[in-house]
Amino acid sequence: MNSQSTAPLLAGIDVGTTNIKAVIFDLTGQPVAQASISTPTYYPQPGWAYYQPEELWHGTVAALRQATCQLDDPGRIVGLAISSLAETAIPLDPHNQPTYHAIAWFDRRTQPQVDWLERTFGQDRLYQVSGMPLQPIFGLCKLLWFKENEPDAFKRTVRWLNVADYITYRLSGVQATDYSLACRIMALNLRTLEWDTALLHEVGVSPELFAPLCHSGTRLGLVTPEAAAMTGLPVSAQVAAGGHDHICGALAIGVIQPGDIMDSMGTSEPVFIPLSQPIDDPAAGRQGYAQGVHAVAGYYYVTTTGFTSGASIEWFRDIVGRDLDYAALIAEAESVPPGSLGVYFLPHLRLANTPHYDPEGRGAFIGLSTDAKRAVLFRAVLEGLAYDCRYGLEPLLNYPEVVAPNRIYAIGGSTRNHLLMRIKAAVFNRPITVATVAEATSLGAAVLGGLGAGVYPDVPSALQQLRQEHTVIEPVVEEAALYDSCFHQVYQHLYLTLRHLHHTIHQI
Repeated sequence: MNSQSTAPLLAGIDVGTTNIKAVIFDLTGQPVAQASISTPTYYPQPGWAYYQPEELWHGTVAALRQATCQLDDPGRIVGLAISSLAETAIPLDPHNQPTYHAIAWFDRRTQPQVDWLERTFGQDRLYQVSGMPLQPIFGLCKLLWFKENEPDAFKRTVRWLNVADYITYRLSGVQATDYSLACRIMALNLRTLEWDTALLHEVGVSPELFAPLCHSGTRLGLVTPEAAAMTGLPVSAQVAAGGHDHICGALAIGVIQPGDIMDSMGTSEPVFIPLSQPIDDPAAGRQGYAQGVHAVAGYYYVTTTGFTSGASIEWFRDIVGRDLDYAALIAEAESVPPGSLGVYFLPHLRLANTPHYDPEGRGAFIGLSTDAKRAVLFRAVLEGLAYDCRYGLEPLLNYPEVVAPNRIYAIGGSTRNHLLMRIKAAVFNRPITVATVAEATSLGAAVLGGLGAGVYPDVPSALQQLRQEHTVIEPVVEEAALYDSCFHQVYQHLYLTLRHLHHTIHQI
C-alpha cells in the first residue's frame, strides 16, 4: 500500500458462523488490510447452539482494531457496513442490554414451534406471506421458543435485532433492519415489504419489536466516538445498513439480474438465483426453497440449499485420515475415470437437500464393490455434490418467475478444488465462471458501505469500479454426456428410492 495515498477506503465486516472478518478495501475492491477472529459458539446440549452478544461485539472490535492498525491512515476509511449470518438475532431490553443469548441459525430446539405453526397456519400460508419454507432455523420460530420458554426475558425485550443490525447499532448508535435479513424472520410480507401485522398479531408478537426497515446500503449514521476509540475507525466514517452474508457475496460479484446464478461453495452450498418478483406457487416452499429480498432494491432471490457440501469433503477426509492433504486425495480421484465403477454418493449427511425438505434424510454410498478403493470413493463424493447441486436447481427452472441461467458464477473455498469444478461444469454441461474475489462477503458489505458514504452513486457504478478476475471452467464434452446419463438413470432416483429406508432407520 502506498503510504502517501489519500484515496478513500471502505470496510466490510463479515460476522460468520466460524469467523468474524474485517477487511478494508480500496474503491476497486482490492483488500489493503484484513483480520479474522474466531466466532465463539456454545453447545449446551445436542441440537442447541448460541452466541454471547457481547462476545460477538468484542470479536468485531478486535478484528477491526487489528485491521485498522495495519493502515498508515485509518482516517481514509469513509464508509462501512456489516454482513452476517442470518436467522440469528439478539433480544434487547429498554436500555439496549441483551435479555438472552443469540440463538445460532442452525440451532434446532425450535421444532415444537414449527409443529405449532404448521397446525395453526399451514406452511403454504406462511410461504405465500414470507417466501420462507417452514423450518426450525427461521426467526419467528426462535421468537416463539423464546416467548414460551423464557417468558420473563421475553417480557423485558423491546427489540429483536439481527446480528448485523446489532453490530451496526453498536458502531453507529442507530437501530435499523435491512430487508435481506428481515425477510429471514419469516414475518415480512414479500409483496408489501412490510411486517405482516395479521400474522404477528395471531402469534402474539408486536411488530414494534423490530427496528425500522430499510434497504441495504442506506446511510444510518457516523461511527460513534466510543466505537471509534475501540476499533480505530474514524468518527467521520459513515455506517450503512448491511445484509445477509450470501446476498452480500452475490452483490460483490454482480449477480443481481435474473438469468445469472451464484453457486456459493463452502461448508454448505446455497445456489442463489435473482428474481424480478417472488415465486407465487407455495409448492416451492414445500420443496424447501427460500425466497427473500436482494441487497439491491427492486430485486428478490430464491435459493436452493446444500447443507453439507464442503462438510462432506471434510467428513470423508476425517474417515480416511486427517494426515492426508486435500491435494493428495484430489490427485488420487483424478487418476480414476468419471463415474468410476458405478459408485454414487448421496450427500445428505445432516438432512435432505432441496427439492426435499426432510430432517430424516441421510447420506449414502451405493454401488460399492471390493474394487472401490479410496480414490473411487472420493471421486464419487465430488460427483455426488455436483449431481445434488443440479438436482436441487432443475425443479426451480419450472417456475415461471425463474429465468433460465445465462451464466453460473461460483465463489467460495471449494472452487479451489479443480477436479470438483471440472466435474461440476460437466454435470451442468455449461461453463462455470469462478470469481476469484478475495472475501466476497466482506467486499459486498464494503460496497454497501460505499453506497452509504456516497463514494458510489449506485450499484452499477460500484460494480464498474471493482477490479475482478474470473476463470472459466469449460465442460469436457465426453464427460458431460456420461454424467448426464448417470444423472438421469441413477442419481435423480437415489433420494426417493432410499427415503423409506432412511425413515425406518430413524424410527428404529
